[in-house]
Parts: sequence; C-alpha cells; structure tokens
Amino acid sequence: MSISVEDRAIVKACQAGLPFVPEPYAVIADQLGMDEDHMMSRLDALMGQGIIRRIGIAPNHYKLGMVANGMTVWDIDDAQAEELGALVGAMEDVTHCYLRPRHLPLWPYNLFAMLHGADRDEVEAKRQHLRGFLGDAVRSCDVLYSTQILKKTGLRLTAKKGT
Repeated sequence: MSISVEDRAIVKACQAGLPFVPEPYAVIADQLGMDEDHMMSRLDALMGQGIIRRIGIAPNHYKLGMVANGMTVWDIDDAQAEELGALVGAMEDVTHCYLRPRHLPLWPYNLFAMLHGADRDEVEAKRQHLRGFLGDAVRSCDVLYSTQILKKTGLRLTAKKGT
C-alpha cells in the first residue's frame, strides 16, 4: 500500500518521537508548514486505513529506575486465554500483554505479560499477584528477565529509491 508524499512526511516527522512540549503536534505541523488540524486529520485517516496502528509512548524503563523488567509467561487454557488476556492487559502493573502460539513440547506458554520493578523482588511480587488473579486457569508459568534494551522503536519509513 502506498501513501501520499504529504502523509509520508507526517509519518517520518513523528516516527522518531514527539517533542516533549505541551503541544507536540503543533510543533510538528509547523515544521512541515501545515495546519495542525489538517495534520491531525491525516493522522486519523492513516490510523483508519491501518497504515498507522497506534501512537503510544515507549519509555526507557531503565532511565525511570525500573531496572528489573520481567516478561511473565503463562500456560493458560486456550478456551480462557483471550478473555483472561484482555483482563490481564488492562491491569495497572502490566505494560503490554499478548497471546502467542505454543511451541510444544519445549514452550507451553501462550499468554505473555510484561512487568517492571525497581528490583526482581518487586517484579516477583507483581507476578504472584497476577498468579493469584489467574487462579486455576494457570497450568504453569515463568518469568524471563531482560538484561538490555534491544529495541525501542516501531516501524520506520525509509525513502523510496529514486526519491
């Protein structure tokens, strides 16, 4: 799917992050020489078309003092996984949550929920709270701790050849 030159410029201007100011879209619109309302309508259209899925924050947890980052993995009955996953994803302590296929016999987990803390004890306490919430639906679980930031960006547009 191709996008217009104007829409490409908007996406490229936003993709490295918004300026940390009270009205970031006004700043970007000004940089692009367009009206903020027009730029916002183009972003809405791009989201409506599925070209942009979402605009969200991607904090550096380490800089925020959250140096223990644990991806909790859960073996949940498939019949309950979608419903429970939505509830887990809405929990305050969970920064992102998703369902993935199992890879038996080595990987029985189908529900993933990221937890952050100042140390592993804090993450473990949050995991135990989540374990209690999930109750009998849990067949097994584990936590995988990150040791470094591997990626903090989304999809990036690049210039087309010849442009």
